[in-house]
Amino acid sequence: MPEGPSIFILKELITPFLKKKKIIEAFGNAKIEMLLLKGKKIDDIRCWGKQLLIYTKEGVIRIHLLMFGSYSIDENIKPARSLRLGLKVSDHVVYFYNCSVKLLPPGAEDLYDWQADVLSDEWDPLKAKKKLKAIPNTLICDALLDQQIFSGVGNIIKNEVLYRIRLHPENLIKDIPALKLSAVIKEARNYSFDFLKWKKEFTLKKHWLAHTKRTCLRCDLPIIKKYCGKTKRRTSFCSGCQVRYN
Repeated sequence: MPEGPSIFILKELITPFLKKKKIIEAFGNAKIEMLLLKGKKIDDIRCWGKQLLIYTKEGVIRIHLLMFGSYSIDENIKPARSLRLGLKVSDHVVYFYNCSVKLLPPGAEDLYDWQADVLSDEWDPLKAKKKLKAIPNTLICDALLDQQIFSGVGNIIKNEVLYRIRLHPENLIKDIPALKLSAVIKEARNYSFDFLKWKKEFTLKKHWLAHTKRTCLRCDLPIIKKYCGKTKRRTSFCSGCQVRYN
């Protein structure tokens, strides 16, 4: 599943092609009224975590790439059955495949807590801490994937953040010392920006410390692979240097 930084790159990539352009044609097999989009001017393109938001005065096109979604510009590179949405403007076509597409009403931006987006200028770490303290019996591995707290954080970022700050993924929030909890919040944002930088450089995998690794770089113990928490996402961690407080 693409994480927040990847959607941020998608937004940056397609904005010059679509922003301030009028939709000449919308097509694909997404279960939306395509004809409603024809003739609409694209006013802005934003992203909130893992969601891409294409704004018109009449509403918002919300695109979520799910686990295996993809996109292309000016080249239909996938079979028609996987094409969920194509947006044709004056001189370009942007295609979205294997994704969720919804039409949201005007004012949809009010549905999103922009202070929860780890890449947003509006990110509020104090608000994140307050939300964490409100769920003391939640495992930190689950909390990091909660999009209402850390919008944009996915499984890779979760694994790398916990390894960086030496915190075991199965710690309950109530058991984590205050300074360490603050480190989780700070590193979730820091690593997201590192992820963004490395993704643009095509060097992301070279920088992974725990995700997909077999051996801990710090203590030479095997990296454990486990489906942790309620989210059951695959977690990579070291039982030697990632501290468990209970």
